[in-house]
Amino acid sequence: MRAAVLTAYNSPLLVDELPDPEPGRGEVLVRVMASGVNPLDIKIRRGEAPHAQMAPPAVLGIDMAGVVEAVGPRVDRFRVGDEVFGMTGGVGLQGSLAELAAVDARLVAHKPRTLSMAQAAALPLGFITSWEGLVDRAGVGTGQQVLIHGGAGGVGFLAVQLALARGAQVYATGSPSSQAVIRGAGAVPIDYTATTVDDYVAAHTGGEGFDVVADNVGGATLDASFTAVKRYTGHVVSALGWGTHSLAPLSFRGATYSGVFTLMPLLTGQGRDHHGEIVAEAAALADSGRLVPRLHPTTFPLDAVNDAHATVENGSAAGKVVVEPNS
Repeated sequence: MRAAVLTAYNSPLLVDELPDPEPGRGEVLVRVMASGVNPLDIKIRRGEAPHAQMAPPAVLGIDMAGVVEAVGPRVDRFRVGDEVFGMTGGVGLQGSLAELAAVDARLVAHKPRTLSMAQAAALPLGFITSWEGLVDRAGVGTGQQVLIHGGAGGVGFLAVQLALARGAQVYATGSPSSQAVIRGAGAVPIDYTATTVDDYVAAHTGGEGFDVVADNVGGATLDASFTAVKRYTGHVVSALGWGTHSLAPLSFRGATYSGVFTLMPLLTGQGRDHHGEIVAEAAALADSGRLVPRLHPTTFPLDAVNDAHATVENGSAAGKVVVEPNS
């Protein structure tokens, strides 16, 4: 098979021939039709993600959608010809920037019928992160006021739709240029460059604070989340709580915080069944018309994988960038 190989950190990926993988016990062999490119993939390629390093030589690519070509022992949920998707590798395991991948069957679900392969490959990491924060940790439900930071981003755009599907009133921060995208997703847009935390908390919650605040930005935005959350019952969730932060503002509000580390099942093997369950929930939401990813207008063949990475790296992507290894 052909695959994009990381031969050295901070170097272009090399498209090369590798042996075809074979599915082991509990695995399915998937012909990868689409591989979503995440900002994390860029950090891994640069060697800047100590929590998610892949030692060269390695095949990157965290998200995928494709067709089952073979089924290993102890797999009964999938058959040859099934269309599947999931967050299956690129951290700890072979990634999806290849024509074929042998993946743990627990990590995948049947692809949404209403979405293309490219659209399906744009969902897993962002949706799983959103679900683990909003549903597993915060239990978002009907009538709650939810604030999503970075509402036009790869995670935030999906988080907005998930919170809406669960009956919440959703608000999302973003730059001036992202306000239309946030509004289009169904949230009330907040221009963080033009209003202070105190101002938008007062304007939208009467000064009480939001029931749930989801941080997809980190740094100062996580600090702002601690002052935007509701007293006593409020809950802040963050997938980027890597820095040093004062918990005093959160403590003085009597609120709570949860961290989300979506890569854990890939790295440890624990919790993989739940990841499969979450992407199945994504498929159900997509097929009900309540979850639609935002794609960059251009998809890239495997030979142009470095152009795909550059599009994410230089900030010119208008939605999720997707590579199609078998195009």
